[in-house]
Amino acid sequence: MAYTVTKRTSYGQRVKNSFGGIFLGILLFIAGTCLLWWNEGRAVKTTKMLKEAQANYVEMGDINSINPEYDGKLVHATGLAVTDDVLTDPIFNVACTALNLSRKVEYYQWVEHSKTMKKDKIGGGEEETTTYTYDKQWSDKAIESSKFADPQYHNANFVLLNGIEDEKLYASHVSFGAYKLNENQIHSIGTIEKLNVELPEGIVKSLSENAAQSMKDYRNKILKERVAADSTSGSSLVHVNGNVVYVGRSANSPQIGDMRIIFEKAVPGNVSLIAVVSGDTFTGYTAKNGKIMSVITNGTQAAEAMFASEHATNKAVLWIFRIVGVLIVIFGLRNIFDFLHTLAKVLPFLANIIGFGVGAVCSIIGFVWSLLIIALAWLFYRPMLGILLIVIAAAIIFLFSKKSKELLRKNATATTEEPATTDQLQNP
Repeated sequence: MAYTVTKRTSYGQRVKNSFGGIFLGILLFIAGTCLLWWNEGRAVKTTKMLKEAQANYVEMGDINSINPEYDGKLVHATGLAVTDDVLTDPIFNVACTALNLSRKVEYYQWVEHSKTMKKDKIGGGEEETTTYTYDKQWSDKAIESSKFADPQYHNANFVLLNGIEDEKLYASHVSFGAYKLNENQIHSIGTIEKLNVELPEGIVKSLSENAAQSMKDYRNKILKERVAADSTSGSSLVHVNGNVVYVGRSANSPQIGDMRIIFEKAVPGNVSLIAVVSGDTFTGYTAKNGKIMSVITNGTQAAEAMFASEHATNKAVLWIFRIVGVLIVIFGLRNIFDFLHTLAKVLPFLANIIGFGVGAVCSIIGFVWSLLIIALAWLFYRPMLGILLIVIAAAIIFLFSKKSKELLRKNATATTEEPATTDQLQNP
């Protein structure tokens, strides 16, 4: 059943809040501007670093013996990454020889969903109605139900085993021919596979007893409030199926508090890397502009393919941050000038017109401002493209200004002609 909360805000409070939003808007505008400037510089520096690395790397043909000839050089190499390290989960005593061992925990919980509708009232007030609904889902975290809006669902969530969370263990020693991979490289490789689990009987019994006690404690607490407790004795509450340890009565009929612990491993395999040889291991390549590069990927890949992938990633990140930066700038401007929209809320129809106008103007100004910042950044880092962007921004401003003048001229003409038409009707 849905739970509804209605909040009413007076016109005066809305105006006060809108003026308070001006400071936030200024901060967002500055933050968006800084993000745009930083992003352009980051992209240009990364591109220069990649091109510099492409011009300086050498192919490392044999990785099965330490060759002093490559020491200190940027190399591209491919080969098998292997380890003899045995990784052991400290709670479940699950062990395997792998590049990494991961434990992922999921919880069956009540999840709160909300939907809010706002309605302007005559006089400038606002009525905000929020509807909360609840359903049971598997979640990647334990959800604190005491913060739910509906009191009926307070303390509705719990977990059968506390203190068991996601964890990932990594091998310390990974060989790459006669060389060793560094920590960052080890954390970046590996083909993920399911890790079938076999738990010792003692661990199953201990975990099951702890889960049963948690269930009993929870139900004793709830018993005082709204439900009767079931018996927690009987069959084991810990079940193993492949790479999943299920904690609960039945995996086919999950109940609140049940848990799924999923085990996976990263197995050794072929990798390709671009890095600087440092003795019997590798380090990052430092370009002339200070940017550092070290790339490793699963499988056998040619150097050109790896560089092409890095260029594509850099370009994708550039456009993501551009879009985010522009939106932050526009949102900041709208926060700064939203008080105009709020002041007009005494007449909802007029407020809608002003709100649309404020939104449109802020969007145009924000977009043009963003173009100028990007252009100035490129002018600083790459002058030719920066000049082109400034010309485009200036053209947009000119067209917008010209269009606005034409609209104002038409409105003024219509206003001056209307009295004459009226006089003619009165005095034919």
